This record gives sequence, C-alpha cells and structure tokens, in this order.
Amino acid sequence: MAQTDPFSRRLADYKKWRDELTVTIAEYQAWIDHQGLGNGVEDLRTYELIESLKTDKLIIALVAEFSRGKTELINALFFSDYKQRLLPSEAGRTTMCPTELQYEEKVEACIKLLPIETRASGTSIAEYKRSSVSWTSLPLELTDPGKMAEAFREIVLTKRVTVREAQELGLYSPESDPHGAALHADGRVDIPVWRHAVINYPHPLLKQGLVILDTPGLNSLGTEPELTMSMLPKAHLVLFVLAADTGVTKSDLEVWNNHVRVTRGSKQTTCFALLNKIDTLWDELRDAGAIAESIQRQAQETARILGIDPSLVFPVSAQKGLIGKIKIDHDLIEKSGLLALEIKLSDDVVPGRQQYVRDKVIGEIGDMMESTGAMVLGRLGAIENQISELKGLGGKSLDVIQNLIARLRKEKDAYDHTLVHFQSSRAALAKEIDLLISHLSMTSFDKLIEQTRSDMQDSWTTHGLKTGMQTFFNGTGAAMERVNKQAHHVKGLLEAAYYKFHTEHGLAKIRPADFSLLTYRSEFQRLREDAEAFRNSPAMMMTESHFVIKKFFITLVSRARGIFDDCNKAANTWSRSIMAPVLDQLQEHKTQLVKRLDDLKKIQDNLDNLDKRIAELDVVKKNLHNQQQMAKTMLHKIHRPISTGNRSPATYREER
Repeated sequence: MAQTDPFSRRLADYKKWRDELTVTIAEYQAWIDHQGLGNGVEDLRTYELIESLKTDKLIIALVAEFSRGKTELINALFFSDYKQRLLPSEAGRTTMCPTELQYEEKVEACIKLLPIETRASGTSIAEYKRSSVSWTSLPLELTDPGKMAEAFREIVLTKRVTVREAQELGLYSPESDPHGAALHADGRVDIPVWRHAVINYPHPLLKQGLVILDTPGLNSLGTEPELTMSMLPKAHLVLFVLAADTGVTKSDLEVWNNHVRVTRGSKQTTCFALLNKIDTLWDELRDAGAIAESIQRQAQETARILGIDPSLVFPVSAQKGLIGKIKIDHDLIEKSGLLALEIKLSDDVVPGRQQYVRDKVIGEIGDMMESTGAMVLGRLGAIENQISELKGLGGKSLDVIQNLIARLRKEKDAYDHTLVHFQSSRAALAKEIDLLISHLSMTSFDKLIEQTRSDMQDSWTTHGLKTGMQTFFNGTGAAMERVNKQAHHVKGLLEAAYYKFHTEHGLAKIRPADFSLLTYRSEFQRLREDAEAFRNSPAMMMTESHFVIKKFFITLVSRARGIFDDCNKAANTWSRSIMAPVLDQLQEHKTQLVKRLDDLKKIQDNLDNLDKRIAELDVVKKNLHNQQQMAKTMLHKIHRPISTGNRSPATYREER
C-alpha cells in the first residue's frame, strides 16, 4: 500500500533507520565475539538493546470530549489509504472505552476486549494485559470489510444497569448528576460494555511501530485514573481535539486542565490542540481571506484559553481531509489543514522520537564501544612495543636476552602482586555495590507501599490520600538520595583503581560508566506533581468517590513501582558492567606479559625465531589497525546526526 503523505513517509524512514541501527549493533556484537573482546554482562546489554529497538513504538494519544470528531480524525490522519472509514464514526456512534490500535506480529488480527466488570477488582489495565484470561478476543476478517466494520462497532456498545451496579463500578455518582439527567425512565443508567480495547491490525503504519490510543471523554478519564496517570504520560504525542463550532467548552477545559496538561511535563510527551470541524466556518458568501482570518482568530483564542503557544494549535477539518484523501483532491487536503498537521508530525514529532532513541542507544552502548576501542588501542600499543623490543634484539648476545627475560619476569611478578591487592579491593567494592542495590530493594519498596496503606488508615478520602502520598514520596525520595550518594561513592572507588593501573602499568585510560538517577528522580517528581494535580481536580474534590480515589491510589502506586523497578534493573545492570572494562584490561595486560615472556624464551632457545616472530607480530599489528578502524566506524554509526525537516506545504506540493 503506497504511503504518500509526509507523516507516513517519515515514519517509514524512521523504521528503516531503526532497522539499520539494529543491524549495526548486531554486527558490532558479532565482531566483538569474533575478536574475543566481549563478556557476558555486556553481551546481555547489547541483546536487550537490540530487542528494545525491534519493539520500539511511537505512541500518539487522542483526547477529546464526545462529538469532537476524534474518530474521524484518526481515520483521516492514519487510515485514509483504505479509501473508507476504518473505525466507526457515524452520527450517534462514539468510542465508549479507551482503545489502542497497534500491531504485534506474533498475534493474530483481532480485537481484544476487557469487560467493564473488571473495574470492580483492584487490578490495573496494565496488569490485565500480562494475561489473556480476562479478555474477549474477536478475530478480524481482513478480507471482509463488512465483518470488520461490525467487529469495530463492539467498542461503542453500551448496556443498561441499575444505579447501584453503576456506582459499584465507579461509573455513576449522584453528586455529579444532581438532576438525574443520565437516568432513564426505569431509573437505570447506560454504561460501556467494555473497559478497554486493544485492536491488533496489520496496517503499514502500525507495522512500523505506530500505536494510537483513543480516549473517550471526561467520564472515562475521570473514572479510570490509569489513563491520566500512566497511559497519557507514556504517549509521545497527545492530540487534544476541540470543535470549531463549539470552541473551548467548560468540559473541554476540565479535560485539558485535569488530564492533558499534566502530561506536558514529560520530556518525551508533546501536546497539540486540534481545532476540528473548521469546515463549519466555510461560507461561500465570504471570501477566502475573511474565512482564514476568522479561523486564525479562533485558533489564537483557543491558544489563549489553554495557555499554550499559538503554533501548537492546528485548525483542521478531519471530515473534509478524509474526503480529499479518498478522492485524491490535494487542494481540499491542504484546505482541510491536515497537510500542515502532517508536516508538523513529520518534521518535529518523528525526529524527536528518533533523537530520543539515538541518545538512549548512545547511553546504553556508547561506553561499551569506547571501551572496546580502548582495548584494541591497548593491544595495538602492546604489539608495537613488543615489535620494537624484538627488533632491538637483533645482533644482541644471549646474555642481553636473558637480562630482558629477568626484567620482564620482575614486571610480571609486580603486576601479579598488584592483581592480588586489587582482588581484595574488588571484594570491598562488591560490598559497596551490594549496599547500593539494597537501597533499591523491591522488597523494601513494597514495605513502603504497605506503610503508606497503613498511614491512610483505610480512609479512602482525599485527606487520606494526601497523607498516603506524603509518606510514599518522602520514603521514595529518601531511598533515591541514598542510592545517589552510594553510586558516587562506588564510582570514586573504581576511578581510583583505574587510575592506579593506568599510572603504574600503562593501561589505557578508561572512564567508568556513570549511573545517573536524574531520569528516575525526574519521573518521580513529575508523578508527584501529576498526582497532586489530579488529587486537587474539581471532579475529585466534588465526588469524594471511594471507588475513584482507591483506583487513583492503586494507579499511582503501580506507576511508581514501575519507575522504581526500572531504576532497580538499571542499577543492577550498571553494577554488573562497571567492573567489566577494567577486568578485561587487567586480563589483557597479563596475557600480553605472558606472550612476551614466551617469545623471549623461544628466541633464547633459537635466535632464528626472532625474524619469524617479528613477521607474525606485523600481521597481528595490521589486523589490530583494521579492528581499530572498525571500532571507530561502529561508534560513528551510532553517533550519526538525525536529519530534521522544516518543509512547507508548498514544498510538498512541488514533490507531488
């Protein structure tokens, strides 16, 4: 299926770049294995990095109140190549449960649906995703558009239940419906049939790693805190959809302030506001300039109300844009505003994700490649010294060779003595590393969670939540501070050991890899701010809902535990790998000393071996020069700059 719009092409380029980077890292791993330069710990890091590149996703979340044209926008932006509406967006139909569109190669094309009744449990959606037991799976008939459309309509189904049933699921509160507007004549209310939907669909964009999260309005965001506290912050782009015919309504502003704005603190998350349905402002009795000026004024007013830069507001008509794409009407596509939005996605959002991934790769493997290069350089220096040493023996007597052997033996004995001392220092260092890991113990963190629950004294109120949050974040902050101090201490001890071997034995300079807590501490701080904003939201303060507050706390703890677990794993990986470069160099230096002694003994027994050994070392030297160039090439590949574009609609018109 042809990909003609700028976003599709850029995403395809990003996927190609990611695949090439994966191949480069795999080649690097194969190369160091062949050259005997690797070790088990670093091998594991490399394989994990390759796997993360293969499964990398670009997550775009769409947030809007009902009837803002969000589903039509998804059809127009991402699925217009099908020349029809892939998702149901006809009048009267609106997404009732959060829906993720993605593609997993090992999973059949299907819709997985989580029953609304699971809200009664204390289990998060993320936890439910780890098992297929609770989900209903509907296969997608890819060759039958009618059956596919029918399957997609599952996500908009509702059912009528008693008020008590709705309250038990946290889906109805008399306080938020004082006039009973949501009640039917029989006193019952409508609720969604499904809590969450995951659509696994083999669309080209989804195959390239795009994931679309469709969130249905204020009610879902307010009653499912996991969306606000976890899913939206993980998105790389949040598109907040408004309607030009209504402007920024009170409920729109509530969604923005309480659910979307909190995601903007994330370094990975960008937010755009889309002013949809601008075709309602098109008037054949007014000239194009006046219409454009009117739309621009509304966009600027939207930016003012939301408190964002006007450049982040995009006036669009999803419906006209979809028609333009189906009919291949380029003027209508441009007039709909979709082209300008796609250019922004292409030139800013995708390169931003690409830059993040590249920086992560450099952080994960850059120090390993530098250490490999340093080891090759060390080998090369040792071989050059050995060649120079042997060439200096030409025409010398056996006594001179004997003296050189004696001197080399003394050097080896001194080095062995230093190694013995280092082993005792290494044992002490291991204890310091164990102490660092203990500060990140998941058992201790789970005890903190239980302490937090205890402090809340079973009072599931906003006051109880505030007490629990204070205990929780104070404990987490204290643990992070202990880890930070211990990590600096460990690195200082290792730097001293590195420096000793460099100055006393001429080993190549190696800089120990850093373990930075900045990312994790920032995530915890942002989580604390998000939690405080959500806790103080009008909806939370008005309802004092036992159900919502309990869900909020469970979500908060689940997300925090995930951050802490990531930090724990990173610290364990760092602690295992931080010693590897110096241990490799120590072994390498000892090996070279033994080889030099062995060469001298052979030459002592037979002077005819001298020229032969020099010739052999010249071959090794040439090979090491090639290895050195390979190491530089690999390092250059992961550091290649990311190309970004700032093309205008006119540029794309010329390319068509």
